[in-house]
Amino acid sequence: MLTPEFWSATCLRTCTALAIVATATITPANANDVTSITKQGGCPDCDLRLMELRELDIDGADFRETVLREADMKGVNLPNGSFQYVDLRRTELEKSNLAGGDFSRASMRAVDMEKSNLTGAIFVRADLRDADLNDTQLENADFTNSDLRNATFVRARADGANFQDAKMDQTDFERVSLNGANFKGARLKYSDFDRVSAKGASFEGANLNGVRFSSADLTNANLKDADMSGALLRHTRLIGADLSGVSGLSMDRILDACGDETTKLPNGITLIDCTDG
Repeated sequence: MLTPEFWSATCLRTCTALAIVATATITPANANDVTSITKQGGCPDCDLRLMELRELDIDGADFRETVLREADMKGVNLPNGSFQYVDLRRTELEKSNLAGGDFSRASMRAVDMEKSNLTGAIFVRADLRDADLNDTQLENADFTNSDLRNATFVRARADGANFQDAKMDQTDFERVSLNGANFKGARLKYSDFDRVSAKGASFEGANLNGVRFSSADLTNANLKDADMSGALLRHTRLIGADLSGVSGLSMDRILDACGDETTKLPNGITLIDCTDG
């Protein structure tokens, strides 16, 4: 007859074995092994801070809720990855392929992603303050409700990107391609749009207080109901643009900006004709 003591001992041995197997299955990558991370297809909920991970090459990797703070990930190839809630603060990700990745609600303050491919990536509600996004590919990326204060995008390609309702105070967009981009309702106070191409872009209802649009092409752009208090329009091209309902725009800060007969302007604002120059 099997005693209660026998069943208790058997259960203890079985449960202990299962726990060991589960631990070995879930966390071998925690022990800083790039090969194991690659074999697993990622490492969700791991602590990989400060690690050297340059050799990672995984399509569809899973790094949800992983701590990658200050890791060296230069040149990684991680397209279509899951990075929701990841910690990428001060992480080095220059020249990486992260196209199609989901970084929703990620903590990415001061991340360096210069010259990376972020085409179609999702950054909804992500914290990207002070991020280096210079010379990146950002076509059709989604930054809805993200925090991009003091980020830099110099020479990035962001046609069709979505920045709706994002916080973007003092963000640098110098020489960025923003054709068809959406900034509806975004806060862009004192940001720099010098020499941008933003044809057909929407800034409807955006806070453009103190923004610089020097030598910018805003052909067919929608600026309806935007707050442009203190904004500078110098050599700005506004053919076909809609500025109806714009508030705060001042003639003394419109310097050689031009439009045409299809440009819609608020009361009291006039532009020279682009064809005259």
